[in-house]
Amino acid sequence: MGEEELRRVESALATAEAAVTPSQRYLAAQLAALRVAALVIATRGRPRRAGGRRNAWDLVAHLAPEHAEWAGYFATTQLKQQAIAAGATGLVSEREADDLLRDAGAFRDEVVGRLARAARSRRTG
Repeated sequence: MGEEELRRVESALATAEAAVTPSQRYLAAQLAALRVAALVIATRGRPRRAGGRRNAWDLVAHLAPEHAEWAGYFATTQLKQQAIAAGATGLVSEREADDLLRDAGAFRDEVVGRLARAARSRRTG
């Protein structure tokens, strides 16, 4: 498993948990989810032919279809994330930020669990 990528995920989640404002929490949770996506991409490898411009969520859905639902969900949060990053801080509520943080953690748990099971399977198989 990509230990460095996993450390980055954990750091981003900790930053989100410590964030004071909903906007900061939302941005950090989005970054944590992207770090999880990077972990998926790193373990699966980039496709030889990317088929045009793809973002991280497109790559996750392509490389790891079992995570396609998560990829679709986090892709829908990107526009709000971009607006907040541009300064529109009133766009996100406490609840939305907390929900995104919880979901980023759940995505991490699912990915790490699958990677651990795959590693065990390789060792015993």
